Amino acid sequence: MESKRDVLIIGAGPVGLSCAYYLLKAGRQVTLLDAKEIGKGSGAGNAGHIVPSHIIPLAAPGVVASALKWMLEPAFSPFGMKLSLDPRYLAWLVQFAAACNDANVQRGIPPLKYLGQLSAENFARLVAEEKIECHYRTAGFLNLYRTRQAFEAARRETDFIQKQGIPVRMYEAAEVQAVEPAAREDVLGGIHFTGDAYLDPARFLAGLAERVRAMGAEIIENTPVTGFLSAQGKVRGVQAGAGEWEAEQVVLAAGAWSGILARKLGLHIPLQPARGYSLTASAVQHMPQHALILGDRRVAVTPLGTALRVTGRLEVGEFSVIPNPRWIERLEGLAREYLRLEEALEIRETWAGLRPTTPDGMPLIGFSPRHSNLILATGHAMLGLSLGPGTGQVVAELANGAKPAAELRALGYRYR
Repeated sequence: MESKRDVLIIGAGPVGLSCAYYLLKAGRQVTLLDAKEIGKGSGAGNAGHIVPSHIIPLAAPGVVASALKWMLEPAFSPFGMKLSLDPRYLAWLVQFAAACNDANVQRGIPPLKYLGQLSAENFARLVAEEKIECHYRTAGFLNLYRTRQAFEAARRETDFIQKQGIPVRMYEAAEVQAVEPAAREDVLGGIHFTGDAYLDPARFLAGLAERVRAMGAEIIENTPVTGFLSAQGKVRGVQAGAGEWEAEQVVLAAGAWSGILARKLGLHIPLQPARGYSLTASAVQHMPQHALILGDRRVAVTPLGTALRVTGRLEVGEFSVIPNPRWIERLEGLAREYLRLEEALEIRETWAGLRPTTPDGMPLIGFSPRHSNLILATGHAMLGLSLGPGTGQVVAELANGAKPAAELRALGYRYR
């Protein structure tokens, strides 16, 4: 066994890197262990949205009905499901459907709001203090609508969100054209979450990884974890590659693979991978001025300096990260419904990534019920980047003996 580490973090995506950064700032020694290259997993190709406005968990009333409706239009559906009789997968679907209720929303709003705002504040401070060049912008997050029905339904949901203290502006057609000239003329309304931001996730993660290295973190890449040694209520060893590491504390932040690794520790974390896609094109003539969501299509658009990224789709239960060419084409087509784009885009990159999704649609942040030195930081679904710096600060506080804020108790271990 290697010499004993202080804190060993399994996973070096947005959450793992953020945990490393805040633990290092708190004076801890950190080792980062990743199955691939640091900062280049699923988080690098996502939309890059920082959205403290997203305070409603994924499992909410009406989601099941919407998913069934979308599946009747498979060519345009933002949602997909793997066909499988795997008992764990079927159990997750049943649990998710059962969680789509008002009680889950009310339980989820306080921790998601607290963590989202903490993360937004930490992003602003981190990017400025560490001088990370990542096209960080605070222009807000603008939802666009082409049908009156979709716009009015979104208005009703936004009224509820506004009552939770989230800053919002509503725009009719003429106002949309004034604030977002890239929108097509048939876009008839917009909802602007003015407290949100966006950045280039790959650049941000590369900058954060560089800073973590400079602060003294030990980086072990391309080394997947294969097992654990546990005894007397602690994780005594982490087996990876040809080595075995012992640490005072272990943080499990392995994204969609966290559930599989947790089973090796006798823990039940019901996670399903939710695959998403993106395409990144060279800058267009009419570059958007905001991060966007395109109405019922649920397609995200982000201007990234000299590039434009289009992101979408949520496919539950599929571990593959190979992009589906058919859906890459559809993303471009859906973006054209809302935006003024050239006849041909110069596609630089296509991507598929996995989001770790819990049945109640909320992250899992807290100590293992079976291991006094294991902290869990996973299950962020589509908000892994957005909630990363907040999660990192909370994990560092937990590792140093602080009690989590009352709002975060709902995110602790809650499974049997």
